[in-house]
Amino acid sequence: MPAMSSLLVNFLLFQLGWFSCVLGAAYQLPWLGLLIVMLILGFHLSRSGQPDKEFKLILLVLFIGFLWDSLLTWSGLLRYDNGQIHESLAPYWIIAMWALFASTLNVSLKWLKQRLLIASLFGLAGGPLAYYAGFKIGVVDFSNIYQAMLSLAFGWALIMPLLMILSTRFDGFNQQHIKLEVCDAGNL
Repeated sequence: MPAMSSLLVNFLLFQLGWFSCVLGAAYQLPWLGLLIVMLILGFHLSRSGQPDKEFKLILLVLFIGFLWDSLLTWSGLLRYDNGQIHESLAPYWIIAMWALFASTLNVSLKWLKQRLLIASLFGLAGGPLAYYAGFKIGVVDFSNIYQAMLSLAFGWALIMPLLMILSTRFDGFNQQHIKLEVCDAGNL
């Protein structure tokens, strides 16, 4: 299990990245959040025992997030003011937040891996709350807040267990692998 300081650093860096993306979008500087997320992800990968696995997880989560948020945007449930390459696609700062979220799956959210029902409940509540916070800050709007919240809750309740399963498969922070590398290096 990662040291408590690693969990705290991971959690705090996620918060820094989240606020950078949201506040950057709110102040018409969506590229700022993207830049900060890229720096955080670079740091995250540099601390991984298996950065290739962790990078694959980030790409998978980014792709899932792109599809999910673009579906909600295309359907008209979510509307954004900036950062969109096309009006029916999710903005790039939201997609960056999905990559950032992936960096928590094998560190500060690792405890959810064997608790898929709790992960689903976490998504059911946490997903809509994050978007609602973005709504209150003024970076996302809903065509119908009740439909949007219901869709977000349902989607995140399904997505979170999937992300936890993927994070088990692509765990760049797996301590067993790191210990094996240390033992193998000692035999040289």
